[in-house]
Amino acid sequence: MGRRLTPHRTALLAGLTVVPLSLTLCSCGTGTGARALPTAAEAPKLTTVDTNPHDRSRLRRGGTLNVAIAQFSSQWSPIQTDGGESSTISVTKPLLPTFFRSDAAGTQTVNPAYLQDARSELKDGRQTVTWTLNPKAVWSDGTPITWRDIEANWRALNGKDPAYRASSSTGFELVSAVERGKDDFQAVMTFERPFSEWQSMFNGAANAPLLPASRIATPELFNTSYLNAIPVTAGPFKVERLDRATQTVTLVADPAWWGDQPLLDRIVFRAMVPNTMAAAFAKGEVDLFNNGPDVAGYQIIKSTKGAAVRRAGGPDFRQFTLNSRSPALTDPAVRQALFQAINRDAITRSDLNGLDWPTVTLNNHLLVANQNAYRDNSLGLSRYDPDDAVRKLEAAGWKLDGDVRKKDGRELNLRMVIPAGVTQAQNEASVATRMLKDVGVKVTTVTAEANEFFDRYVNRRDFDIAAYSLLGTPFPASGNRANFVQNGGTNHSQAGSPAVDTALDRAAAATDAATAFEAINQADGELWKVAGVLPLYQRPQLYGARANLANIGAQGLSDIVWENVGFEK
Repeated sequence: MGRRLTPHRTALLAGLTVVPLSLTLCSCGTGTGARALPTAAEAPKLTTVDTNPHDRSRLRRGGTLNVAIAQFSSQWSPIQTDGGESSTISVTKPLLPTFFRSDAAGTQTVNPAYLQDARSELKDGRQTVTWTLNPKAVWSDGTPITWRDIEANWRALNGKDPAYRASSSTGFELVSAVERGKDDFQAVMTFERPFSEWQSMFNGAANAPLLPASRIATPELFNTSYLNAIPVTAGPFKVERLDRATQTVTLVADPAWWGDQPLLDRIVFRAMVPNTMAAAFAKGEVDLFNNGPDVAGYQIIKSTKGAAVRRAGGPDFRQFTLNSRSPALTDPAVRQALFQAINRDAITRSDLNGLDWPTVTLNNHLLVANQNAYRDNSLGLSRYDPDDAVRKLEAAGWKLDGDVRKKDGRELNLRMVIPAGVTQAQNEASVATRMLKDVGVKVTTVTAEANEFFDRYVNRRDFDIAAYSLLGTPFPASGNRANFVQNGGTNHSQAGSPAVDTALDRAAAATDAATAFEAINQADGELWKVAGVLPLYQRPQLYGARANLANIGAQGLSDIVWENVGFEK
C-alpha cells in the first residue's frame, strides 16, 4: 500500500516556519544526479526524523501540551485559500480526517481511523480510485462520515466553480465523477486522465484534510463555515475554546473518538510573535515551538535545562515572492533583474550563521539539494550578477535618475512586506534593500503584524515583494501545483505560464520516477523564466522541545500521530 514520495509545498510560513511538494515516486537518498551538501555541518537528509520516539505504553497518560504558533487565524479551514497558513494547519491536524499517514521516507499508508482501504485501478486508460471508509468514523455532530463527504469535497475543490475559494484543485480537477460504491461507506472516484499522486488527496502530509459535506456544500458555506470558528471536527481531539483575547486555541481529548485514546488531556496552541517563542519556551510557557533558522532562539534552546533541539532536513525553503501584477513588476525581465541583483549567498550566510547548518543557496523551486534529481535549471538567473541586472533594467526602460530608476516619470520604488517578529525576514529585507539600491531600485519595507501578514497582505496580493517560507510535504508535483500554476489558489506571485502548468501536470501523471523528475525539472526551468519566486536556501527544521516530550518534533516528511504524543513517565 505504501508508495515513496518526495516533497511538495502547500503551507505558508511567515515566521520561523510559514506555510504553500513531494512526489510519490521519489528516491530520497543521495545518488547520481543529486548534489550533496557540504559536510562541515551536514544537513539531515529528507528521510531524517527527530521526534523522541516511544511506544505508547512507555508514556504517561494525561497532561497538557503547550505549542507556540505564529498566527491566531481568522479562516480555520485549511482547504480554503485563506487557510493555507502553517498555524492554521497545525491547529486543525488533530481535528480533521486525513486518509493517509506519511513516514520518514514519505511512504504513504492508510490511516485506519478513517479508511479501511484505498485502491487505484487503471483500465483502458481510465483510472478509478475506490475509497472504503471506516464505518465507525463520525463527525462531532454525530453524522457518519460517508461517500457524500468525499463527493462534496470534490465538488468544492474541482475548480469548476470559482465561487469556492479553494486553496488547491490539484487532482480534484481531473475527477469526472464520484459515486456511491457498495454502500454509504464506499466512494468510487473516476478520473478523466491518470493521476499518479492520488494519495495526496485527503492527506495530512499534503495539508488536505476531509471536511464535512454539511459545511462545504455551497460556496457560501465553504468560504464562511470555518471563519472565526471550528464548528465540526472528527479527530482524536475536539475544540474546547477559541479565544482571540488570549490568542489561544484549546483542544481536549474527544471521548467520542473511536481510535486509540489520546495520551494527552489537552493541547493549547498559543499564538505569539515568532522571535518571542524561545524566551517563552525558556520560561516554561510553551513545550514545543518551531524555531527554524533563528540563531538566538537556537542558542536559548541549547541553554535551557530539560530541553532538546529536534533537528531534521525537510523540503522547506526561505524565499522572496515577487508580485507580477504590481505595476512596476509586470515585465518578467524586470523581475529577473531583481533576482540577479540580490546576492543570495550573502543572505544565506547571514541568516544561517551560528546554526550548524550548511550555508548553501537553493537553485530549484521544487526539489531541495539533498534529493535525487536536484539540479540548477536557472539559466544563470540564480547567479548574483548586478551588471546584467542593470542591463535588463535599462532595456526595460527603467533609466537611472539620480539614485533611483524611473520610467514614464515613476520611480522604481517597491514595497517589501515582512511579518513582525521574524528575525530572518528583517535581516533579508535589510540586506536585499542595500543590494537593490546598488542597481537603482528603491525598497520601502512594511512590517505587518503577525496576524495580518497573510490575511491582509499576502492573501490579498497587497505587496511588491514578500518574504516568508514555503513548507514542503511528500508530493513535489501535485503539491507544488497550487503555488506555481496560473490561477493557482496559493500562487501569490500570480506569475506563471502554460509551460509550467503542462510540465507539472506531466510530473503528476508520470508512472515512473525518472519521467516525473525530468518533468519537475522542466517545470522548474520555466519557473525561473517567469521569475515569480526567488528561492534562498533550504530552511532547517529546528524545534525546541521538552526533553521528555515524545513522538513529536522535527517531522521531516512524516506525520504526527496525535493520539500517540505524550510525556515520558
